[in-house]
This record gives sequence, structure tokens and C-alpha cells, in this order.
Amino acid sequence: MPRNDVRHAVGRRSFLALTGGAILGLAACSPQARTVANAEPAGKLPSGAPPPGTELSIAVRTTHLQLGPAGLRKDLAFTVSQWPNLSAGPDIIQGFRAHSIDLAANAGIPPIQAEAIGVGAKIVAVQVRNHPSYVFATAPGSDIRAVEDFRGKKIGFSQGQAQGVVVLRALKKAGLKNSDVELVALPSTQFLTALQSKQVDVAPLGEPTLTKYLSQYAKDGARGVTTDVVDLLSVLWAPDEVLNDKAKAAAIRNFVPLWSRGLVWAWENTDEWIDTYYVKDQGVTEADGKRIVASLHEPRFPVSWDKAIAWEQETADLMAEGGFVPKQDVSRLFDRRFEGLAAKVVPARYRETS
Repeated sequence: MPRNDVRHAVGRRSFLALTGGAILGLAACSPQARTVANAEPAGKLPSGAPPPGTELSIAVRTTHLQLGPAGLRKDLAFTVSQWPNLSAGPDIIQGFRAHSIDLAANAGIPPIQAEAIGVGAKIVAVQVRNHPSYVFATAPGSDIRAVEDFRGKKIGFSQGQAQGVVVLRALKKAGLKNSDVELVALPSTQFLTALQSKQVDVAPLGEPTLTKYLSQYAKDGARGVTTDVVDLLSVLWAPDEVLNDKAKAAAIRNFVPLWSRGLVWAWENTDEWIDTYYVKDQGVTEADGKRIVASLHEPRFPVSWDKAIAWEQETADLMAEGGFVPKQDVSRLFDRRFEGLAAKVVPARYRETS
């Protein structure tokens, strides 16, 4: 087998080991466990409040922290049974398969990976980020200064997460093939340890992880390599079986506007959000929190999902070209009953209309 094909095969097996084996074990514990890869949401989106007793398990930590200070908790028309503190795509897919998570926030990549392994789930809300979200952090003492220096280097690579596609897009833009580097299959939660131990030479990090890492290792030669590669989508998504449940679909319909309004509140109340999230929840200093927030851009919610679907298709095609997933039509991953719902409730300046 060619060297590049070996890396692709290792990547697939690694993702399946992280998700497939574990989720099958979790799902087997439930007599209701099943996979619905191609189910379409049933009927129209329910109107009105969800019926009494409706519960959702929601893995969206930012909204959990925003509801109180933003004054939005009173508008929550159902019970949140739990707020799992999970965000990595493989962990969310595990939760979907085990029926322990009903709704989650991720980048656009996990839904593509879920479809590839037969986990039926759809996107119900979209935020677009037109600016880079990740910086490539180098191991201490590395001589890497630009993406072109990645040739022959070991790169932390999580194919089922946004960071994986950021790597693929950066390599392609720099004129490098996947075979020009060594893609080291790891979940993004292990990137820090891998950089510290020099298991990898470089890995994409987001905030506040990047700040934590560089504050500790910059003195040893670690640095951040910036690119203009954009991870366009941040989404809410849910399993098909949840969306086919009218009561739970109504609860999600109630939650989506709270999600977008919470993000707008955080943008407009930066001092309180820095203290609530970056300092008290993420453990960075107030000064670093201010620096991180100053580097961000205001949230944008598309009225139409056409651009988001096109970007998602381009991403899925890139992953398929690399041999990481089968070819797929990503339009099936969007539940367009919810289209524009997040945008409708925010001020016009936060709406993406083009």
C-alpha cells in the first residue's frame, strides 16, 4: 500500500476506534439503540411551545453559561435534563448513538463524519465565521515558520473534527499533498500533550487553548503560525430520532433563538462574558480573556443556508478526495425546517444576507 494510503487507513481506523467501537458499546446498553442514516424529519416544524414534560440533554456549554446573565433562562420552555460538558465531535457522536445527547454545538465537520459511519443526524442552526478560528501551534524548539515548512513534519490530525479539515485546507492552499506530511491521528483533546511531548511538530489550536499553550511554551521556542484558512460553520445539530419526535423538535425550535441571542449578548457584554467564561470557566487571566475577545469577530447568522451548504459540500468533497469519508450529498445533513430561525431573532447587523 502506498505511504499516503497507509496514513488514510490509519486515520479511518483511529476515528472508528474513537467513535464506532465506543458508541456501539454505549448504544448496546439501550434497548432502543438504532441507527437512522437517511431518515427525513417528519412533517412541518411544530409551532407553539413544547408540551409539558419535554426534556432535552444539550451539549452547548456557552449557551448554558449565557442564559442566566443574558436574562434568557425565563424563555426556556422545556426542561434541560443535563448539560454535558462535551464539545469534541467524536464525543458528541458517541452521545448521539448512546441516546444521551439530544442537541449539540460543533463545527461543520462532525455531521459529515457521522453520516460516513451511519449515524443519522441533521443541522438545525448555523453561525458563519468568515475569519480564521485556528492557529497552527508548533512544538517547543520547532523550526516551522510557515505552512510551507510543514513538508516532512508530523501534524496533529483529527479527521472527525474541524481541526482536521483546517489541516487539509491549509496543505492544499500551500500546494502540499497529504503525502508530503505525516498526519498523526489524534483527537484534538490530545493535541496539547502531543505538542508538549513533541509527538507532533505542529497542530491547530483554537482559543483559549492556544493562549494557555503559548504562555507556557513560547519561552521554549513554541510559536503560532497563522493562516487565512476559514472554518466557516458553527452549527447546532441533533439526531434524526430526536428531530422526528414532535415534542423534542418543538423544544429545539424554542432553543435555537436562545442560542443565537446568547451569542449576541456575549458579544455586546464582553466584560461580563470574559469573567463568566474565560476567567471562571476556562481558567485564563482577565488580560488574556480581553486579548482573545479583541481578536474575535461579531457573530453572524445566515438567513439562507445556501452558502453554508455549498461550503459543507466542498469540505465533504475534500475529505472524500483524501480517502477519509465516502462521497456524500451534504444537503441531506441540513434540516431546512429551521432555516433562518437563528437569524430572525437577532438585530439586523448580525444577519448574514449574502
